[in-house]
Amino acid sequence: MGYDLIIVGAGPSGIFTAYELNRINPEKKILLIEQGKPMEKRRCPKDRTKECINCRPFCDITTGFSGAGAFSDGKLSLSPEVGGDLPELIGFEYARELIEYTDKIYIEFGADLRVEGVEDDQEIKEIRRKAIEAGLKLVDCPIRHLGTERAQYIYGEIEKYLIDRGIEIRFNTKAVDIIVEDGKVAGVVLTDARKRSAVEESIHCDTVVVSAGRKGADWLKNLCVKHNISHKAGTVDIGVRVEVRNEVMERVNNVLYESKLIGYPLPFRDKVRTFCQNPGGFVSQENYDNNLAVVNGHSYKNRKTNNTNLAILSSHNFSYPFNEPIKYGTKVAELMNMLGDGKILVQRYGDILDGKRTWQKELSRSNVVPTLPDAVAGDLTSAMPYRAMTNILNFIEALNTVVPGFAGTETLLYGPEVKFYSNKVEISKEFETSVKGLYSLGDASGWTRGLMMASLMGVRMGQILAGSIGKA
Repeated sequence: MGYDLIIVGAGPSGIFTAYELNRINPEKKILLIEQGKPMEKRRCPKDRTKECINCRPFCDITTGFSGAGAFSDGKLSLSPEVGGDLPELIGFEYARELIEYTDKIYIEFGADLRVEGVEDDQEIKEIRRKAIEAGLKLVDCPIRHLGTERAQYIYGEIEKYLIDRGIEIRFNTKAVDIIVEDGKVAGVVLTDARKRSAVEESIHCDTVVVSAGRKGADWLKNLCVKHNISHKAGTVDIGVRVEVRNEVMERVNNVLYESKLIGYPLPFRDKVRTFCQNPGGFVSQENYDNNLAVVNGHSYKNRKTNNTNLAILSSHNFSYPFNEPIKYGTKVAELMNMLGDGKILVQRYGDILDGKRTWQKELSRSNVVPTLPDAVAGDLTSAMPYRAMTNILNFIEALNTVVPGFAGTETLLYGPEVKFYSNKVEISKEFETSVKGLYSLGDASGWTRGLMMASLMGVRMGQILAGSIGKA
């Protein structure tokens, strides 16, 4: 069909690859493959049903145009210190330049002009002093908050823009494989994502970008094994989503909006960090393959709750002979799902310290009312690995110095929160894999975490390809 480029996955990195290449070379013919739905057709029925109904064939929260980003709280982290390891590959100063450039694109499509966490320098200094006292590091990171509803609008506008510019997007289409001939990519194998036994179609192209997102990380890992694409085991982040009353987090919320704190608590000295803080937000559920339920959080611009939620993630790196970090994280999540009868588990911090499970009647009497209505009260410690649980509890104790009341008896911990970017594809500075013409981007590649870094990686990919690809 004469495509110049095939992009697998319409998450932020894939979207911005298409955007930037089209901006520079509008004559290039681009095919964007997405197994989910268009932005305007993505709907989570949970607002109506009040519980997850395991949508088929895919969860609309994790799959579709813009990926999980459309149903996140939509925070753009405006610092190269946040969002993965990409700056180590391309350089921190260049990453900073790309953040500024990509941020302007978001603004052009309707992002809020306000930037959080840059106004009250004296208050920030005091929070940092408390963090140092607790043995934690506060990472300076300005935040542009889109909000869940605004993120969906912005990505919807980008989708319309790409289509109007002649970019072909095939929705409900799954890439089942790539075609490799003599060490070079030669195309992709596609099928209808809505049918179990759909006919497969091969489309040939000598330039393919894989931007499969966290949901596609395991699929990409299998491709790496099948086609001998150089890769290695990366970090697996296992943790919980913590929810407290807004009153507890009020000072940090007002000054920073999102407090990015890192610690290395005793006894293991593993990296533990806060992630994705949502003032007045909602705890949410995401479903992955085989009905794997994991917890997340988001916040709206104009719809607020009485609670703040954030993730606490414990990072784990495995050595020889183990090389399956994604499967490890999946097994931990599956065990928690088993204890929760397929749903998210929630437990009070005080009950963990007392060595007991949490009961539903105890939640109903608490000051902290869960914002995930179908979460099941239970015992996270029966499924969470000892090392990860110890890291999380010790980190919460340290965080209580920065945010008094955070380690309160009624503080809620939801699980599992697992980040599936544990496979790290070996790529050049131009993002090319060991297979010529095959490029790997975004969270599935293991190089980025979050909207901004994935987006700017796509921008840079578009710039690179604008100078290198020819007609297939």
